[in-house]
Amino acid sequence: MPAAQAATAATAAPASAAPSRTSLLRQILALGAPTTALSMLMVVAQLVETWLAARQGTAALAGWAVMLPFTLVLQQMSIGAMGGGVVSAVARALGAGRRDEAQALVLHALIIASAFGLVFAFGVSALAPPLISAVAGAEAARQAAPYAFWVFGGGALASWWGNTLASVLRGGGQHGVTARLLAASSAAQPLLAWALAEPAGLGLAGVGLAVAIQAWFAALAMAMLVRRGRAGFVPVLRARPRWPLFRRILAVGAVASAMALVGNLATILVTAQLRVYGPVTVAAYGIAARLEFLIVPIAFGVGSALTALVGRSVGAGDWATARRIAWLGGWMALAVTGLIGLAVGLWPLPFARLFTPDPQVTAIAAQALRYTGLGFGGFGIGMAMYFASIGAGRLGAAVVAGLARLAIAAGGGAILSQFWGLDGNFIAVALGIVAYGLINAAGVNRRAWRAGA
Repeated sequence: MPAAQAATAATAAPASAAPSRTSLLRQILALGAPTTALSMLMVVAQLVETWLAARQGTAALAGWAVMLPFTLVLQQMSIGAMGGGVVSAVARALGAGRRDEAQALVLHALIIASAFGLVFAFGVSALAPPLISAVAGAEAARQAAPYAFWVFGGGALASWWGNTLASVLRGGGQHGVTARLLAASSAAQPLLAWALAEPAGLGLAGVGLAVAIQAWFAALAMAMLVRRGRAGFVPVLRARPRWPLFRRILAVGAVASAMALVGNLATILVTAQLRVYGPVTVAAYGIAARLEFLIVPIAFGVGSALTALVGRSVGAGDWATARRIAWLGGWMALAVTGLIGLAVGLWPLPFARLFTPDPQVTAIAAQALRYTGLGFGGFGIGMAMYFASIGAGRLGAAVVAGLARLAIAAGGGAILSQFWGLDGNFIAVALGIVAYGLINAAGVNRRAWRAGA
């Protein structure tokens, strides 16, 4: 079934004819498969970035680890959070037959993206040098600050524009088109990053420059596709902005963005707590955290389909189907990420050694992964339900889940470390991940997911 047909299948049948489980699974797979394949390619690109950072030395890796949460929050806000708000708004407009609203939403989405992109471009670029120096030391700041300048100062605005336009395409059911374009740019990024970092001699700054170049290429290509009507409609860009359309996006996107900040704040606070153990531990946790957050793009493969399909069902008033779609996708995400996490938790040292041969760094990274890997399944189902909740516009449970994860990972780590030292910090991170998954899943229920709730 073509992706565009799958996106509308939920609303094509009469309201009395509930779609079968097989039909819903086909819809999820039709939209989720291209994005999942893209996500796996992005995982490879991110692993190469981690490997390249480690090759620049422990100080560079430690500085890169300090900036990791900011890089992740940019990606998560622009793709899954505010981007999810765009997907949800466009999908619900199309599901309700309001094509003119979908056309106007593109302008409003780009205005929001521009504002956030500029905040990241100037704010994080200015914050990076003193923050890296305070957490990881002066040498780490010297090597990692140029990386941060290119990723944020050079690429943040392009990342926001490109990911927002990709969300417009996904809202129109064009997951395959988006995936093919991003796959081409993501495949080139690791080679470019290596060439700039090592043969060109730019070091970690070269890795950041490659990220910025890839972001601008993707943004320009996405703009061409949306302008040509590949989302199923031609956007209206010359119009007076209207607050109700901003609210369509921000009602979901602003809350989801706040939750992305909270999720990464947990990583920032845990990293800050670990600085008492020295830069080697900070660098090691950077590796463990990167593997933890690699679950996000994997879960996003399913989650992006859930946002669009749930949004269309809700737009058509079919809340029962929306709940069924969410749970089917949630179980799929749990199965995949749970198996990955089990492998990481049982054999953490080989995974840690993928990034650096330093025995001290790999030993501590494996120590962390031994606990956090076993929680990856919880992260997977939690992320899938989070993306489904974005499509439904029901984010109450997601707020509770994000705050619980922060409290357990940071606050619990401070307490447990008094009894079990470094292990206590890692145990708390794992417990926070599990709590996140359980609470998000519990929020998808008949009482919360209904009209007027």
